[in-house]
Amino acid sequence: MMDAATVTALLEAHLEGCQIQVEGAGNRYDITVIGDLFEGKRPVQRQQLVYAALNEQIANGSIHAVNIRTFTPGQWQAGA
Repeated sequence: MMDAATVTALLEAHLEGCQIQVEGAGNRYDITVIGDLFEGKRPVQRQQLVYAALNEQIANGSIHAVNIRTFTPGQWQAGA
């Protein structure tokens, strides 16, 4: 069974250098990712980067629902 710590570890392995916050349990999670890799990317491109890190878990049903919020460090500091 998935938990927030496991989801965080999966994201950290794929999104190096990012600050990651995960809340939730079971198969539903709220994910916030802050990182330079989002600079110049459209919102859908940002979401795709996060989904790619969780693709296997989504495909096998371990994760059913995610709410993803992505920010550059500047956006985060500005209060996004």
